[in-house]
Amino acid sequence: MKPPEMIPAGDVVLRRWDPAWVDEATAAVRESLPELKPFLPWATDSYDAEGSRTFIATSLREWDEGKTFNYAIFTAGGDLAGGIGLMTRMGPGVLEIGYWMRTACAGRGHMTAAVKALTRVAFTLPGVERVAIRHDVANGASAAVAIKAGFAEVARVESAAEAAGETGTDVIRERRTPEGGR
Repeated sequence: MKPPEMIPAGDVVLRRWDPAWVDEATAAVRESLPELKPFLPWATDSYDAEGSRTFIATSLREWDEGKTFNYAIFTAGGDLAGGIGLMTRMGPGVLEIGYWMRTACAGRGHMTAAVKALTRVAFTLPGVERVAIRHDVANGASAAVAIKAGFAEVARVESAAEAAGETGTDVIRERRTPEGGR
């Protein structure tokens, strides 16, 4: 079972990525590089439309394979505000949420609303017991969103620092189904 292709989330809507959005995705990333580069290894000065095309094509393929469910986030005004996704990489019973926000849209509660909505959807999928967010300990913006969305820290783990602002220590935050106690 897969999540819906569109999820309303308050003032934003999550939509499965579409190849028609390559140019807007590229513009959003390019405009936001100062905030994205410290924590996202794919956010580089050379990021271009080919990077967006590759990401969207991979997102569509992995959606069909049931591995990753990536969404574009749109404001009520129709602007592409960022990206969010559910990933299966933490193993059975767990879906991990990853996200990034366009700088011009930050600080308005959009990402917190998107994370809350995607978390609710994740728990409707068969076998999902936990939803996790993993971020570098230095990434205060990601931490703030996770905390506001009700995720509690469960671990700190060493990791390979892949972007300039990463420390090599990741925080794992989780929400569990009501049966799981969180």
